[in-house]
Amino acid sequence: MSVRMAPRLPLIFLLMIHGVSSADWGVSYSPLHICALKNSSVIMSCTYTYPTGYKIEKVFWTKNPVKGKESPDLSEDPEYSQRLQYLGDTQQNCTIRLSHVTQKDQHMYCFRFITDKPVKKWTGAPGVTLAVTDLQVEAPERVTEGHNVSLTCKSSCTLTDRATFIWYRNSQPLTERRDRNNQLLLQSVRREDAGRYSCALHGHSYISPAAHLNVTYPPRNVSVSIAGSGVIVEGDSVTLSCSSDSNPPALNFSWFKENQSSAVGSGQSFSALQSGRFYCEAHNQHGSQRSDAVTVTVKGRLVILYISAGMVCGATVIITILLIWWKKKRNKAEVNHSGPHHDRPKACNDELNEPVYENEMAAQRGPDVCKPKLNSPVYENIPQKKKRM
Repeated sequence: MSVRMAPRLPLIFLLMIHGVSSADWGVSYSPLHICALKNSSVIMSCTYTYPTGYKIEKVFWTKNPVKGKESPDLSEDPEYSQRLQYLGDTQQNCTIRLSHVTQKDQHMYCFRFITDKPVKKWTGAPGVTLAVTDLQVEAPERVTEGHNVSLTCKSSCTLTDRATFIWYRNSQPLTERRDRNNQLLLQSVRREDAGRYSCALHGHSYISPAAHLNVTYPPRNVSVSIAGSGVIVEGDSVTLSCSSDSNPPALNFSWFKENQSSAVGSGQSFSALQSGRFYCEAHNQHGSQRSDAVTVTVKGRLVILYISAGMVCGATVIITILLIWWKKKRNKAEVNHSGPHHDRPKACNDELNEPVYENEMAAQRGPDVCKPKLNSPVYENIPQKKKRM
C-alpha cells in the first residue's frame, strides 16, 4: 500500500502567508547604527505599527533583549532614568533621546510595546546599535622648523554627527582652523607652533586629550657673557660663557678669536688669557650659529700698579682737601662764637705787637694801650735824663 503525500505548497505562497500574518506588526529604526561622541546626546528615531483593533497599554525601551526572558524598562533603571527621554507617543512614534553617553552605554537598544490583548507583546529586534567614541589627536613626535606637518583628530568609529572639527593649541582655540575634515595642516612650521594640541566637535563640550607637538630648530640669539670685567692683569684669565636657544639644546660649543680661522677652545665656558675679540659657535644636529664678539683686554702688572697708585693718591688728595676745608670751617665757627667785637683785644701797630699797661687798673681794664715805639710822639712830654758828661 502506497501512501500519497500531499503536494507541497509553492514557496512563494508560504512567503505570502508569512507576510500577511506579520505585516501589521513591526518596529522601524533609523539609523540602525549610531556612532556618538562621548558626553553627547543621541537621538534614536523609531516608528512602530500594530493591527487595527489593538490598544497600546505600555511602551518602553530596553537593551540587549534575550529571547524567552522578560526585558527590563530602561526608564526604571537608575543608570538611565535621569538621561533617557521618551519623545514619542502611544500611536506610532517611539523616538527617544539619551544624553551624556559614555562607553558604558554601548549596547543594542530595542523598542517594546504591550497591547490590551492577552499575551500580545512586541519587541522590535534587532534594534539600534550604539557605539560611543572619544577623540584622540594623532601627531608626529617631532617636526623640524620649516617643514609641513599634519595632525589628525581620530575616533574609534565614524561619527554619525557630521559636525565641524575645532582645534586648540595650549587650550586656546585656533579660530582660523575650522574645517569639515578631521585634519589640521601646519605649513612651514615655526618654533611658535610647538605646544599641546587638542580637538573637539563644534557644538559639543567634549575636548580630546592634548598631544604635544615638538618643533626642533638650530641654535638662535646665541650670546657670550663675561664673568666680571673684560680687563685683566697679565698672567690672569677671564671666563667667557656661551648660551643659546635651540631644540634640542646645543651640546657642542666652539670658541674663536677674530681674524683666526681655527678654534681656540671648546665647551660652554672658555678661559681667555690674551687680549682680543672672542666669539662662540653653538651646534646641534639641525645647524649652528655664532655669537657677537666680546672684547678681552690684558694689561701689564706695572700698568695696573700705576693705575692703583694713582687711584690711592687721588683719594689721598681729596681727603686732605676735605680735612683742610673742615678745619677752616671749624676755626671760623669758633671765632664767631667768642663774643662781640669790642671785647676782643685791639690790634697794636708796634713792632712787638704787645700791649703795655700804665698801672694795674689799666691791666684790668683791658689791652687799650699798646707799647709805643721809641720814636713815638708819646715821649715828647716826658723829661729826658741828662746825659753824663
